[in-house]
Amino acid sequence: MLSYNEATVHKYIIYENEPWEVIDSHVFRKQQRKPVNATKLRNLITGRVTEVSFHVSDKIEEADIDKKEVKYLYTNKGEYWFSETNDPSNRFQLPEEMIGSGAKFLKPNITVDAMIFNDKIIGLKVPIKMELKVVEAHEATRGNTAQGATKAVKLETGAEIQVPMFIKEGDVVRINTETGLYTDRV
Repeated sequence: MLSYNEATVHKYIIYENEPWEVIDSHVFRKQQRKPVNATKLRNLITGRVTEVSFHVSDKIEEADIDKKEVKYLYTNKGEYWFSETNDPSNRFQLPEEMIGSGAKFLKPNITVDAMIFNDKIIGLKVPIKMELKVVEAHEATRGNTAQGATKAVKLETGAEIQVPMFIKEGDVVRINTETGLYTDRV
């Protein structure tokens, strides 16, 4: 059991009998009152975000989330297919909502961590930084570059992102999968 101030960012807790991830936490005290931990929680099953305040007397149950490596195979009509890393014949499908925003950066044969709660897969942990090849990029145009001009490019996974003008077709770029933004050229 966690005390009220131990519910910090990236901790997994049980709230209303479901697993939640703490995505924001702020412990503060209003004037003469007791301290409060104002948290923002994301439900790991539904993806719903809610704000909850934990008080000094509250005890929070920590969620027992297991991790298992799985291999991404392919996408077909919005279905994402995976297999166990050591048993390729054991295939299963996960919906895009369960994978989250990192789904558009998955490339075939990459291994990712599946989060398991009560023997059921509830989500994926896509690597925060991924290196992807640029397959389609327009030529840089001269002109308004005073504010650090960007252009849209298409990556090998089909995702489109904004990158600086000097990125060319065939370059490999590093992407932050949480924000969907370009970080640097490899």
